[in-house]
Parts: sequence; structure tokens; C-alpha cells
Amino acid sequence: MAENGEEKLLAVARHIAKTLGQNDSMADDILQIFSNFDGRFSREKLSENMVDDNNPRGCAALDRDLHSLDRQISQYVALDHPIWSHTADSSAFLDAIDDLIRTVRDWSPMAADKSVGACLARADDLMQQAMFRLENEFRSLMDRGAESFELSRNNHESTGNLSFDSDDDNGENEEGLPHNGADLDHQIPVAQPVTDYDIIIDALPSGTINDLHEIAKRMIAAGFGKECSHVYSTCRREFLEESMSRLGLQKLSIDEVQKMPWQELEDEIDRWIKAANVALRILFPSERRLCDRVFFGFSSAADLSFMEVCRGSTTQLLNFADAIAIGSRSPERLFKVLDVFETLRDLMPEFDSVFSDQYCLVLRNKAITIWKRLGEAIRGIFMELENLIRRDPAKAAVPGGGLHPITRYVMNYLRAACRSRQTLEQVFEESSVVVPSNKLDDRRVSSSSMSVQMAWVMELLESNLEMKSKIYRDSALCSVFMMNNGRYIVQKVKDSELESLLGDDWIRKHTAKVRQYCTNYQRSSWNKILGTLKLDNSNATLNSMKEKIKSFNSQFEDVCKAQSSWVVFDEQLREELRISVSRLLLPAYRNLVGRLQCIPEIGRNGDRLIRYGPEDIEGRINELFEGGRK
Repeated sequence: MAENGEEKLLAVARHIAKTLGQNDSMADDILQIFSNFDGRFSREKLSENMVDDNNPRGCAALDRDLHSLDRQISQYVALDHPIWSHTADSSAFLDAIDDLIRTVRDWSPMAADKSVGACLARADDLMQQAMFRLENEFRSLMDRGAESFELSRNNHESTGNLSFDSDDDNGENEEGLPHNGADLDHQIPVAQPVTDYDIIIDALPSGTINDLHEIAKRMIAAGFGKECSHVYSTCRREFLEESMSRLGLQKLSIDEVQKMPWQELEDEIDRWIKAANVALRILFPSERRLCDRVFFGFSSAADLSFMEVCRGSTTQLLNFADAIAIGSRSPERLFKVLDVFETLRDLMPEFDSVFSDQYCLVLRNKAITIWKRLGEAIRGIFMELENLIRRDPAKAAVPGGGLHPITRYVMNYLRAACRSRQTLEQVFEESSVVVPSNKLDDRRVSSSSMSVQMAWVMELLESNLEMKSKIYRDSALCSVFMMNNGRYIVQKVKDSELESLLGDDWIRKHTAKVRQYCTNYQRSSWNKILGTLKLDNSNATLNSMKEKIKSFNSQFEDVCKAQSSWVVFDEQLREELRISVSRLLLPAYRNLVGRLQCIPEIGRNGDRLIRYGPEDIEGRINELFEGGRK
């Protein structure tokens, strides 16, 4: 080998002299310089055969090396069993490939020589054969390693240690007992769902990873890095896609997701959330670690391979989220869209850490884009809620001035939405929300605050209710309707996160409105009757008092009959209203009845004239606002 090495050195020196020497004299000068520099470069040795281009002696060493390497490599290429089934064979094969790579590298500077170029062409053919066999060995190792992991995973699942499978039906009832009274001692073990995401999967045995690394190192050195990366990513991509399928995630196009019935889509979103968490927190980091070990020392190849492995599964996850983001803005979808938004938001650190290289930049950017698009979808859903309130028609009056369905719907909707207050604050902060306000001199208030968004929805609801109240022909019933709905709104606000969002001033203002509706009701229903009861002390005659008591009896009976079906749903408000009416009427009624009873002429006709005692009046008033239940 020492002799071959010296011949290579001399061949390189001859090549330099021949290449740089523009004429014989210059070539001789270069040879003289080499001779003076090192005794091995004597002019006799360097000049030998320089003029014979067809069969240079320097190429003889290359020819001998290639012949030897061809014999060694070909015997392994021709084997009909895996080379890596025997350690000695794999080591010898890799050594031969190392020698071939080194030989090509050493002689490549002299490729312009015809004889050297011809030898290098042979070396290239031999390299192609060796790389093709290495590629097959790489694939075989990947497949055998994956089979080994599959067997290991099945053994784990059979003992109930860990599973990434869907846990929708584990054969137990709500109490955790087996269905159909199965014997507890003969249950089929069931894998538990993943709750701890601080897990790294070693998807291939350590020895296999080391073998793959040695192969990858040779293929990259020989210029076959892309081929190696392609084989690796194809095998691991299949494993990853199967893992995603085990998590219950279907391969659905954006169009298929958007056409899916909402109830089915809700279930699919739940499966997507589980799959996204396992993928970003366990599967992808495990693949990143495996890539870095197989392609250790070759970061570019590792990054490219990892991107190719994860691109399909990541795109599948992101396309589903995108389909949700660009789908229907129907208000009932808010809560599931919030779930998807929050999942993607919480996984952003994983996207940043796992997809941090240049090849994965497009995936990371796509995740950010879709996450922001989900925020736009949430804001769009609130806009649709506003439109729903505006468009809700004033068709038929709610019987008895009771609670309108839209009031119940909107308030319960907002209360539920406020359970995700932190997320909604973030969503509304992402964009400047312009809120028109008729209550503020038609100015437009620009704000990114969720509290302003909530206040605006409440204002729309109040305006809609005022429009609906105009259906009632009786102004007193109109007031009862607004009183009921206003009271319900205030109570729901005080009983939720809306209280801190809207503030004490808002609550005080709307509580005062409810009181005003109560006052309006009393004025419309009872002020006329109260006027009937009032006496002019100076001119109160028997006849005038008789007329007043008759008029009161008639009017009171009419009001009680008309309002017998009216309802005040809130018990406290109902009692407060009854007490208020009683306090309004009873003093004046007692005064009139007392005056009448003091007149002797009334005598035995008093019972016919005075139909109600004060207790009777109070009793009739206490029967009001029950909606006809009494």
C-alpha cells in the first residue's frame, strides 16, 4: 500500500506539471521545483512516461486498486441475503466502500487525463452498484427495525401499559365495570389513554440506528445523500401515517370536512385534538430525535429527512384546522372552533421547537397562518351572532310578557363563551374591533377589548327587545315584557364573567332600567285606578263616593282579569312588584271605604257597594304575575 501511495503521489505531481506547463521548458521548470522540494520527486521518476497519454504508468496503481475493490464489493452486491445479517460482512463491505470513496476522491483531480478519466468512470459504475445495495440494506434495516418496534408495542398494549389508540370504547360502563357483568378476573386488558406527553418513543433499536448511521455516512460521502434521505423518509412516513390512523384521525380533504354533518364533525374535532397533541408532543419530537441520530453530523440531511417524514401528517392536521377556520360561521360552532384555536395555540411552542430548521419553515408558517385564521373565524362567528340578533324578527308576542327565547339564547351563549375569556381576550386583541354605538351620539368606538364586544352584543339585544316590545298593544304589558327580559339579563350578567367584563356601572344602569320598567307598569296599570280612589275632602259627597267605589270595583276587576295571564318569572321581582302595587292602592282604598262606612245612609247596602275588603284587594294582587297558574 505504501508503494501504491507513492505512485499516486508521483502521478499527482506529474499531472500538475503537465497541466500547468504551457510548453516543455515550463514543465521542466516545474519538475525541477518538485525535485528540489522532496527527494522522492526526482526528475527521472517525474519525467517517466509523461508524454504517453494513452497508458500512463500513474494510472496503473488506480487500475490495480479498482480491480481489487471491484472484486471485494461485487461479492457483497451479489449476496442473496442481507449483508447486515452478519457483522463481519457489513464491516468488510463498509471498509471496501470507504476505500472506493477515498480512491475516487484522491484521483478525481486528475480526471482530465484520459486514462485516469476512464478508470474513474469504472469507479463510478462500481460506486453506483455499491450505493444501490447500500440503499436496499438501509431500507431492509428500517423495515426490520419497525417490525421489531411493532412487536414491542403490541406486547405493551397487551399488558395495558401505553397506547395511542382511541379510547372511545373500552368495554366498560359509566361506573368503570365491565359490560354484561363480565367476570372481573377475566377482563381483556385495555390500554390506558395518554395523559402524560413527556414521552420520547425509540421507534428503532439502538443497534439498528447505529447501523443506519454508518450507511448514511457512506452514502452522503459518496454524493448519494438525497437517495438516502428519500429511503429514510419513505419508511418513517409510513410509520407516522399509521400512527396517526391509530389515533382515529381520518384522511379528509378540506371539502370533505366542510360537507360533514355538524354532529359528526364535533366528534372528529375531539379526535383531532387528541391526535394533534400526541403528534406534536410525542410523535414528531421522537422522529426529530431519530433523524438526528441516524444523520448525526449531517444536519442538512437530518433536517430534510425530518421534513419529508412529517410533512404529510402535519399537513393533514393543519388542513383539518384550516377547514374548520374557513367553514360556517354559525354561532353554535363557536365552542368547537375555540377548542381547535386553543389546541393550535398551545402547540405553537412545539411547532417552534420541532420545526425550527429551514426546511420546516413553511410548515411552521402555515401553522401560524391557520391559527390566525381560526381567530378570524371566531371574530366572524361573533359578527354572525350580531346579525342573528339584528335579523330576529318581531313576529308574535311572547304570552304574558314573559322571557323571549332570544334573550335566553344570547345570555346563555355569552355566559358559556366567557368560560373561555382568556382565549377570547386574545382573539379580540389580535384585531381592532370597531363597534358602532347609537347610545354615544352615533360615534364609533374603536377598541380591541372583549368587554366592548360584549357590551355591543348586549346593546344589540336590548334594541331588538325594544323593537319586539312594540308588538304589545297594552303599554303595561310592554313594560312587563321589558322588565322580565331586563331582569333576566342583569341576573345572568351578575352570575358570570360578564359582571367583571361589563362592570359595575353597566349593572347599575341596567338595574335602574328594570326599576323604571316597573314604574312604567304601575303608572300604566294602576294610576287611573288610584285617581278614582282619591277624595276631595272639601267636596266629597255621598254620591261622589258611591260613584268612586263603583268605578273602582269595575276597573279593578278589569285589570285583574286582563293581567291574570301575565307573568313575572323572577320570584323576587314578582314579590317586589306585588308589594309596590299594594302600597300604592291600599291606603287610598282604606280611606275611601272608611269614609263610606261612616255614613249612616249606607246602612245595609254597604256590602253590595263595597265588594272588597282591604285583605281581598291584597289577595287579588298577590294572585297576579303567575301566568294564570293560580
